[in-house]
Amino acid sequence: MKFSAYMQEWLYGNEGYYRNVRTIGKEGDFYTAVSTSMFFGGSIAKRLISTIESGFLSPSCHVVEIGAHKGYLLADMIQFIYTLKPELLKTLTFVIVEPFVANQTMQKNYFKEAFGDAINLLHVKCLEEFTCKEAFFVANEIFDAFSCELINENQMLFIENGKAFFASMDDETTTKAKEYGITKGELCLGYEPFANTMAHCCERFEFVTFDYGDKEERNDFSLRIYANHQVYPFFALTDLVEEKLRETNDFNTFFENSDITYDVNFSHLFYAFEKSGLHVHAYSTQMKALVDFGLTELLELLAQKVSAKQYEQELNRIKTLIDPSFMGERFKMACFRKGEA
Repeated sequence: MKFSAYMQEWLYGNEGYYRNVRTIGKEGDFYTAVSTSMFFGGSIAKRLISTIESGFLSPSCHVVEIGAHKGYLLADMIQFIYTLKPELLKTLTFVIVEPFVANQTMQKNYFKEAFGDAINLLHVKCLEEFTCKEAFFVANEIFDAFSCELINENQMLFIENGKAFFASMDDETTTKAKEYGITKGELCLGYEPFANTMAHCCERFEFVTFDYGDKEERNDFSLRIYANHQVYPFFALTDLVEEKLRETNDFNTFFENSDITYDVNFSHLFYAFEKSGLHVHAYSTQMKALVDFGLTELLELLAQKVSAKQYEQELNRIKTLIDPSFMGERFKMACFRKGEA
């Protein structure tokens, strides 16, 4: 079995890691920006408002989250829209792209608890089912969860009978590896179909996404497993490395029960979107993006409304988002547009 098929089964199969309700945060396997501070969603909401006020999108556009987990990010955005420009809640349409029924139910219940009947949340199973005139898309850490191939020169990784081994690349992977200019590392073949689908689902959009990775080619493997806030390099869980570098566990121990992920190669992502006729509007570190979106102004508003102690507590959470030694530099923001003159 090619590694991409194995990873797809691991994450999205019948018992896959993301198919079931998972806890993110202190009690789960890893943290995300969403689980760190609601001001992550608040900053994106401020960006949405700015995009509407600039005239690129209208007040009646769709706001669509892809890969929403419990729906916290979209809910945080709605809370800040209510604070900053409440009249937009009467005109915007909120949508979550979610393939799994269990997650849809969880999201609906959370929105019901948070907003009652004030917000009407719509669901679609996939982007292929979604069409509209204009939209603001948002996603946090979705591209690192696209299945990938692992390639090394003219070989690719396979999994058979619980063993990992390299063998000759097939023609499709060979062609794409040459096209992307990669000789060693992760090669995702899903970016292009995703970008092509997004390009055709609406006439005009802005898509803001955050993920960890770099624009430059690393020419090395970053695939790893997160379990209970421990990080395991994938190859250290195989017999493909010398014995002194191996972990005591085998990768099969973590199959479907832990997250498996890798660094996003943003140059590959940009190539996929540009190939579909979409424009790379902006790219920066998470720290710079959140400040540019208006995080500082939101903190000034917070300082006026809460006690010094409450402000300090929230500021400490926000530091995790923007501190270069935590998420600030490691995570990147990419913004794509369709319909820009």
